[in-house]
Amino acid sequence: MSPADVAVRPPDPVPIDGRLRTLTALYVTQFLGFGFITIGLTSILRAGGTSLDTLALLNLIGLIWPVKFLWAPIVDRYGPRRGGHYRSWLLVLQTGMVLALLALLAVDPATGRIGPIVLICALFVFLSATQDIAADAVAVRLLSRSDRGPGNGIQVAASYVGNILGGGACVVVYDQFGWAAAVGLLAGLTATGLLVVWRFREPDRVAKPAGTRQAYGALLSVLRQPGCRGWVLGVVPLLYMGAGAAYALVSPALVDAGWSLSRIGLVTGIVTSVPAVIAGLVAGGLVNRIGRSGVLLAGGASLAVATASLLPMLTGRAATGFTTVALCCFMAAYTVANVALYTVNMDYSRPASGGTDFTVLSSFGLICSYLAAAVGLAVAARVGYLTVAIVAIVLMLAGVVMGLRHQRRNSPPIRPSLGA
Repeated sequence: MSPADVAVRPPDPVPIDGRLRTLTALYVTQFLGFGFITIGLTSILRAGGTSLDTLALLNLIGLIWPVKFLWAPIVDRYGPRRGGHYRSWLLVLQTGMVLALLALLAVDPATGRIGPIVLICALFVFLSATQDIAADAVAVRLLSRSDRGPGNGIQVAASYVGNILGGGACVVVYDQFGWAAAVGLLAGLTATGLLVVWRFREPDRVAKPAGTRQAYGALLSVLRQPGCRGWVLGVVPLLYMGAGAAYALVSPALVDAGWSLSRIGLVTGIVTSVPAVIAGLVAGGLVNRIGRSGVLLAGGASLAVATASLLPMLTGRAATGFTTVALCCFMAAYTVANVALYTVNMDYSRPASGGTDFTVLSSFGLICSYLAAAVGLAVAARVGYLTVAIVAIVLMLAGVVMGLRHQRRNSPPIRPSLGA
């Protein structure tokens, strides 16, 4: 299906500020639980004596997120015309995310029962991944080409706000008040997203949703666009593999260096997320000024340098001040690179199949990221953190070089923003 097959109506009367506020709320609440699982829970389990191999298994749960392209066409295809196609999905999924988090109240990690925790976390990741499909489809429809930079800057920044609360504040609450208090806070914050979704008024779909066969056909047809295959199969995986492998080392290395859970939660979940939020907003604004290539170069090169600054921490010399600054630089640089990656992905996403297209374009890199995180931890247990970090830097630099070549050779396609 091509954009020519889609009936497009005039731009939505809702001002851009209103659209960006809606997307901000969707992405913040989406990442609350995800930040807790990927950042906070890793630290909690490591402090309780969980091995790196078991933590690698927990990281594999994240693979549910990138393989969501398998059911993304269902989200694009099925949904009521009244009340909003994607809004209906979001109402159900936000509720399910809250219930999954509440289920964690029955499985305190202090008891050593890791199996039930992994299963519940897997369910939550499935629900949040599906919510992301619907949220991305809404973003593709709401944002025009000139709005994609700021829109994706807000999307990435909002994810770190979720990490501040889920991966940082909840860990501190756990350390001070216990498991029930932390999970209760997490579920309560996630529930606030229901109010935003309830008040959201989704633009009507003019075109009838494609049939199931056509919807699944979008999984491959999106890659037939000029330059898309090289971007998705080359640039995106290289950068995500490097970043994923490097960041997976952070929490275990800090625990091994003797940091307390409260300090890890404060620094990795809260302190480092603040510059990441700012970097995301700034990068989004720069996309229209210096272009996608400029933002990619700034983010990717800075990410490699920031990873090199983490080497002392990975060898056990984790001085609080220097390590905190290094981690702040790492997260800010990763955010800038992510804004560039997401913006180009959205350039290639078609309004009629926005959920499927954006999911497919992001999934290849995310699969590599989670695999790299799991493999990186397993390899680090055998050869040390340092070797894994050096390989990660090489991958990042290769991704930047390939990305610049791609942008010189390919002009991003122009897509209508509303009406699918």
